[in-house]
Amino acid sequence: MPSHHQIAAAARIGMLTRERDTTSASAQALRELARALPLDAATLLTIDPLTGSHVQVASIGYTAAASQALAGEFVATQWYRNVVRQELPPSISEDAEDADDAGPRFRHGWFYAERVRPAGFRDGVTGALRHRGRLVGLVHLSTESADAYDTDARRLLASVMPALAALADPLAHAGDLHGLATEDAASLVTGDGGVIDLPGRDRPRVLREEGGFHALLDAFTGTGGRRLRLLWPAGGGWQRVVLHRHPAGPGLASDAVLVHETPTELPYGLSPRELEVLTRAATGQTNQAIAQALFLSPRTVHSHVEHLLRKTGCASRAQATALAVRDGLLRPDPDHLGRFVER
Repeated sequence: MPSHHQIAAAARIGMLTRERDTTSASAQALRELARALPLDAATLLTIDPLTGSHVQVASIGYTAAASQALAGEFVATQWYRNVVRQELPPSISEDAEDADDAGPRFRHGWFYAERVRPAGFRDGVTGALRHRGRLVGLVHLSTESADAYDTDARRLLASVMPALAALADPLAHAGDLHGLATEDAASLVTGDGGVIDLPGRDRPRVLREEGGFHALLDAFTGTGGRRLRLLWPAGGGWQRVVLHRHPAGPGLASDAVLVHETPTELPYGLSPRELEVLTRAATGQTNQAIAQALFLSPRTVHSHVEHLLRKTGCASRAQATALAVRDGLLRPDPDHLGRFVER
């Protein structure tokens, strides 16, 4: 039966999943675990969604060498595979009792002999963390006492592992941070062009089709800006797209961009050509410059400007430009982002 302070610690760990700063929350979760379970060291690892490697989120008590071994070497051993397939996290002291294969026990293996025992630890427990059906990381606890992690201790750890998984999952709050609606498409794009699909969300159409969007995305990354709102044709229609600079964190590159997409009609009944003219007007181009860029006559551009002013209810180009920038009524070229990126 868990004690009162163990239940309280488990509740506090659950509350930490609401925190936006998951790195600090993860470190606090390990400190809460130290109040509920015997431990002299603990580490929380996340799985990089692109490379599959394990990355430390938070750690207490382990040396740098021990942390590196747990993140790099342990996951390549047969004991890691044993951890992943068990619902109740196995411990060193319970290893012989629970193991269901004929291989060597962990206490008799090389990792214990070369990494764990020399560090002064006599018992340890490891849990595989799953979030929304995905394996997202590991939690390791170690203690200098022998036979510290009995079945009750392991069950207590198992009870808080869903919360630890939510903290370890680098994709858990990617949509929540930016207030995305549940049905909106969104993916993370890293600086080298890798696309990370978010759990439960479709990949945006603008990332699935050719048509210049990737060049625009590269240009946004190069500006160092915080946000860019625009309109883009994809999927046979128009999409309202928002690019968000995603905060750095374990398992995610610091230059990741969240691409958020919502199907839409062109606002105010604007035509695609009128949207293009409005965008160029918002960069400060004159009618003559717009005409040359779009291979139109100045008279045609003047007509487009008159039409878009009437449709938007604006009295002047300046007012229409302010509206376009304020509401993201833009289809910018990569060379014209400087005026539109929010910093």
